Amino acid sequence: MAGRAGPGPVAVPPLPPALEQRAERLAHGLRCLVCQNQSLAESNAPLAHDMRNLIRSQLAEGRSDAQIMRFFEDRYGDFVRYEPPFKPITWLLWLGPFALLALGFAVLWRTVARRPRSRAPLTADERARAARYLDTGS
Repeated sequence: MAGRAGPGPVAVPPLPPALEQRAERLAHGLRCLVCQNQSLAESNAPLAHDMRNLIRSQLAEGRSDAQIMRFFEDRYGDFVRYEPPFKPITWLLWLGPFALLALGFAVLWRTVARRPRSRAPLTADERARAARYLDTGS
């Protein structure tokens, strides 16, 4: 498999500063598959370390950022990206929160619209009963 990074740890020589910055930027854009709530750059998991080394080795081979991201997407799916692409399979992920917010506002509006605008005034009997409750404190 010449030209492809294989599984397991990859020994990568130090990169020039410009490539190291690209590696950091890519590592911040990818999710750690073990931690899931951390980027590769933040994670201390062994898999994250191996994935960071894969990024560095691919940069050393001259691959572009898009090629490296595609490599990880092909291998792990769109979930590996912190900001998944906007495509039909991820529409619910991107639009779901807005749809739920709109649904919440619709339910709130409907509830408020159904409330009576004003209440009928108290009858003499209701006033007397209220006065008794207020006077006795019970």
